[in-house]
Amino acid sequence: MKSTPKDFSIFEKFNFENKPVSIKFLLNKPKGLKRLDDSIPICRMFREAQTRPPFYAGKDNFACVDSLVLGMEEPTPIVESGQIGDKEKIYQEARANRRIYQYIQKIPKDTVRYVAFSTVDNISFTPDVLIFTATPSQAEILLRALSFSTGKPLVSKLTPVLMCAWLFVYPFMTGEINYIVTGIGYGMRTQKILPEGLFLISVPYDLINMLIENLKEMEWVLPITTLSEEERKDYSARVMEEITTEYQNG
Repeated sequence: MKSTPKDFSIFEKFNFENKPVSIKFLLNKPKGLKRLDDSIPICRMFREAQTRPPFYAGKDNFACVDSLVLGMEEPTPIVESGQIGDKEKIYQEARANRRIYQYIQKIPKDTVRYVAFSTVDNISFTPDVLIFTATPSQAEILLRALSFSTGKPLVSKLTPVLMCAWLFVYPFMTGEINYIVTGIGYGMRTQKILPEGLFLISVPYDLINMLIENLKEMEWVLPITTLSEEERKDYSARVMEEITTEYQNG
């Protein structure tokens, strides 16, 4: 693996209770990392990574449908037919559950054999995906930074099942950011991975530099969020007056 050239120190300003996690998808076994000595779902690996030294996992370590979205094994007809979602009452009928497989991103079979995990303060590799666990106030800053220089809308994509596909694989495969709120996906919810109401923001590798640079440039706390109602009216009036004057003199 290539060592990371990025400076992630800007993220220390957030004082995250749960550290950001860097993830890398690998064909070959990584050097310098210990292998996970347990078999657990990838969402629990993500949580483990926030509190322990960097590690990697192989096919035998994944204990849920995550191995399907990682391309480590083929889904069975029972899974793709939607029978599970029907019997567990998540969907009205199997046909609704099976439709999600048209949308869920999966890594091509056998192109990923290992997945590495690390917090950003211990990272020794360039991340493929960087995932933040943020409060709403922290998420506001991160999400604004992700559109600060582009103005592009931010879209959350998810299904109540296979949330791992949307959080880990979708950003990696598409280059699009994604975010979800804890408590919505059944896998993380039933395992009590994290408290409800936190934002999980997943950033693909090609947008990480933009995120860092925008966080350095922009104001994190906007004046309109700290002023009283009367002060905000005066502030907005001054801004509009300035814009109008510039327009008239242009």
